[in-house]
Amino acid sequence: MRNQVDIAVMIGSGVPKGMREAGQKACWVVLVNGEQRGTAFSTRAEAQECQSAWLAQLSANPVAMRLQA
Repeated sequence: MRNQVDIAVMIGSGVPKGMREAGQKACWVVLVNGEQRGTAFSTRAEAQECQSAWLAQLSANPVAMRLQA
């Protein structure tokens, strides 16, 4: 099985309460094999950094992620 690392945007009520209270209307999250990993990010660039880190980790040790599932 190949691991998939995606970025999803959350809008409106999907945005965590603290971010909404600060005026944020959208946020980005990283999904690993369809499951959110980590926190919500204020910018897409931050989420892309996290995505890159996940991809590097998974390419270094692809079996570890499958064992966690």
